[in-house]
Amino acid sequence: MKFTKTTEQESNYNNLEKMSISELLYNINKEDKTVPLAVEKALPQIEKLTEQIVLKLKKGGRLFYIGAGTSGRLGILDASECPPTFGVPHELVIGLIAGGDYAIRKAVEFAEDSTNQGWKDLQEHQISSKDVVVGIAASGTTPYVISALEECNNNDIVTGCITCNQDSPLSLTTQFPIEVVVGPEFVTGSSRMKAGTAQKLVLNMLSTASMIQLGRVKGNKMVDMQLSNNKLVDRGEKMLASELNIDQKTASELLKKYGNVREAIKKFTNE
Repeated sequence: MKFTKTTEQESNYNNLEKMSISELLYNINKEDKTVPLAVEKALPQIEKLTEQIVLKLKKGGRLFYIGAGTSGRLGILDASECPPTFGVPHELVIGLIAGGDYAIRKAVEFAEDSTNQGWKDLQEHQISSKDVVVGIAASGTTPYVISALEECNNNDIVTGCITCNQDSPLSLTTQFPIEVVVGPEFVTGSSRMKAGTAQKLVLNMLSTASMIQLGRVKGNKMVDMQLSNNKLVDRGEKMLASELNIDQKTASELLKKYGNVREAIKKFTNE
């Protein structure tokens, strides 16, 4: 089957520089509206990979995201938000980017073209068959990601991917591919736009559904969240007040005493 890189196809719009601000914003928004529909079509694929992630995490494994450029940054973003949101260790979900931490802020030339650095980066974390690795690449052709997942396959490590092209080299490499085909970008080839949005939506699904399955949410509340600022402390107090039918002053005292919403609920209900 012939591989067509739709993320690089010509935009549906032309003469962008002649559009007014209003026209630009309207048309960008018009294109963005198509992204959730593309994600919906990929739900069966997303479900299969999520099942694998949950299975591995429940058995003590870890989730790795690996990517380059925008894709790598999105993986790091999702990984970095899991500890404060769900109270899990920083080592449970790990994001890796071609070019290392410097590349989070600034582009590192040709880092994504390496065919051995991705696996080296994974090995620094003592990657094993207990873990699962998700490659993120809008194009589905990034050597850094593909070569890393090839080595994962060779070492009996579960692999998945998030890409925005169908039947890409990355999809054909991974065991559980997710293909969200969003079509041409508003600015030709600018995959930080629709493709990036699609990847963020999928990452939200993978991590959130997995954490819920791991028991990190009670009802619809983030009871394991880290109380790292006043907003979150206030949210925690309101959770306790609602859950335990107590006033916020009492909730505040409980939260200070136990330092965690889940623990406060557990101790209060057992007293």
